[in-house]
Amino acid sequence: MQFLCIGVNEFADDIVQCITDELQQLKNNKIKCSINEVNSGEATSIICSVDEEGILTRKAGQTYDFLRTHVSNALADYIIKQYEEKLISRIINSNYCYFNSMEKKEIQSLASRIIKNDEKNFLNSLLQIRRRNIIVRKLLDYFEGSNNIILDGFINFRLKDYTKDLEEIVDKAVDDFLTEREYKEFIRLLRYFVDIQEPKFDEIHVVVGYENRYMLLDENKREITNECIQEFINEISEGEINYDDLLVSSLITLAPKKITIHSTGKFRNKELLDTIKNVFAGKVVVCNGCDICMVNKVKSENKK
Repeated sequence: MQFLCIGVNEFADDIVQCITDELQQLKNNKIKCSINEVNSGEATSIICSVDEEGILTRKAGQTYDFLRTHVSNALADYIIKQYEEKLISRIINSNYCYFNSMEKKEIQSLASRIIKNDEKNFLNSLLQIRRRNIIVRKLLDYFEGSNNIILDGFINFRLKDYTKDLEEIVDKAVDDFLTEREYKEFIRLLRYFVDIQEPKFDEIHVVVGYENRYMLLDENKREITNECIQEFINEISEGEINYDDLLVSSLITLAPKKITIHSTGKFRNKELLDTIKNVFAGKVVVCNGCDICMVNKVKSENKK
């Protein structure tokens, strides 16, 4: 009879369940294994054992290797499920103590979305696999020299590479948080400029034209692009023109009571559309198709 002993301070039943589910594969292969809990004060020892007697077709120690592998997989899944959020919080409090509690919560939320891969990002999926593999490999290495492990101590002192990966995720979350905060400040500033302007038009139509340039029409659908942007064009050279910035600057200067945006499917910069909606909150209407959209579509096709 060979065994592994896992010492835990809490959530022993959850760990037992994870190991039980994983060891079911051994039972399916007719390998006798058992799990027992031994309580001693505040700590609990989980004993996972495997019986090699009567298994003549297996090499010596092979069944025990199976036990180590499956227990390591179960513990890796448990660590990711129960400890990752705690470790993220510890890293934030240690490395970014100058943020207030609300800011830390927001950073924690951003980091959690990354580690859980809520956006189904391919790179994040690979990093998830990498983090799990790090834990499994460290557990297997540890069990090479000992069959007795204290889980909290192992996490605190043996998972430096894993913790380093989590630190990089927190760093990314902090960068995202700061970028988002700067964006919100930028939007507030632009809203202020809009609010202090006297509206020059009741409505402005924005049409996305050929090569991602924009055409502006007034409420009578008369083109006013040149007269609106000329003052900005005079200050910059042709090679430096950023038509996205030019559009936002023009709209802020015009401060219309209503903005109708046509041909939104042609927006290459989707963030620009979100910026306009945020700056002119409650004033933006997205057209789903009209005579302006049809005329613009024909013009664009003729220029290709």
